[in-house]
Amino acid sequence: MATRNPIISDEYAENITKVEELAYELRIHEVMTENVLCLSPDMVMKEAVETFQKNRISGAPVTENDALIGILSMEDLMRALQENGLTSKVRDYMTRDVVSVRKHDPVVEALKSFARTKFGRLPVLDENGRVVGIITKGDISNGLLTALQKDYQAEEVIRYRASHLFEDIISDRTSLILRYDIKKGDFVHGGNASSNIKRALLRLGASPQIARRCGIAVYEAEMNLIIHTDHGGILRVEIEPHKISMEAYDDGPGIQDIDLAMKPGYSTASNEVREMGFGAGMGLVNIKRCVDEMKLISSAKRGTNLYMIIFLENHDNNPNPFG
Repeated sequence: MATRNPIISDEYAENITKVEELAYELRIHEVMTENVLCLSPDMVMKEAVETFQKNRISGAPVTENDALIGILSMEDLMRALQENGLTSKVRDYMTRDVVSVRKHDPVVEALKSFARTKFGRLPVLDENGRVVGIITKGDISNGLLTALQKDYQAEEVIRYRASHLFEDIISDRTSLILRYDIKKGDFVHGGNASSNIKRALLRLGASPQIARRCGIAVYEAEMNLIIHTDHGGILRVEIEPHKISMEAYDDGPGIQDIDLAMKPGYSTASNEVREMGFGAGMGLVNIKRCVDEMKLISSAKRGTNLYMIIFLENHDNNPNPFG
C-alpha cells in the first residue's frame, strides 16, 4: 500500500510548529509538578476538602503502600458534598480507573492521553511505578513557553553546514546512513533515536521544517516498534541530496488489516500500554501527515516494513537543502 502526498508547501509545513516539535523533545519530568501531595484512601473526605483548600490544589493521587490506586478530583469532592458524604473515606469517592504517564515519556504522550481521556491531570510514575509528580495542561503550557524562551545561541554555535559532504564527493550516488536498534518495551529510551536523527539533520544544515517533519515521523515509527512488535526492530534513515528515506522494520507479528490501521484512533495496544499513556492510534496518521510518500507492507509471517520519504529539491526554494 503506497500513498503519495503532494509536495508540502511552506505554509503547510509551518503547521508543524516549534511547539509541536518541543512536545516530542521535552520529557514529562521536565515540565511536571514535583513533590506532589498524595492522599491516603482511608482519609475522611472532609479532611480531603480541607487539604485541597489549604494547598490550593484541585486534584491529588491516592496511594497505598506507595502504589497508585486512584485519584481524587474536585468533581469527586462535589459529588461527596451533594451526597452528604463528607464523613466517608476517600476510597469511596476516588476515581479508580487511573490513567498515568511515565516521567521519561515525551510530553506529546501526555497530550495524547489528555485528548483521549478528557482528564484534567495525570499522575506521573517512575520506572518502579511510584508517584513522582503530577502533570496538567497548564504544566505543559508553562514548560513549552519556558523552552521557547531559551536562548538557542549555543545550538547555533555548534551547528555546522555540511554541504561539502555531498558537493565535494564525486560518486554515482552519495548518501549518509543512520541505523538504530529499537528494543521492544523500552519506553525509557523511546524517542532517543528520533531526537538523534533530527539533531543530525539540523547540524547537516537541513531546514528546521524538514528536521521537524522527519523527527515526528521517525518518532511515531520508533514507538510502534516499542509497542507493537515481538522483539523490537530497526530504524534506518538514508540522507541524500534530493531526499530523506526512512525505514522501520521488524519480524512480527504483522498488521492484519492495513486499511483499518490507517484510521485515526485505531490501535491494537494492550491495556497495560494504554494505561501508560501510549497506543492512542494516531502514529500512522501523524507519519502520513509529515512525509511525502509512505508505503506499509505487513504479513504475519514476515513482520512489518514501513517506508517513508521526504523529498528535498523543492523545499525552501533551495535546490540543495543542505547548502
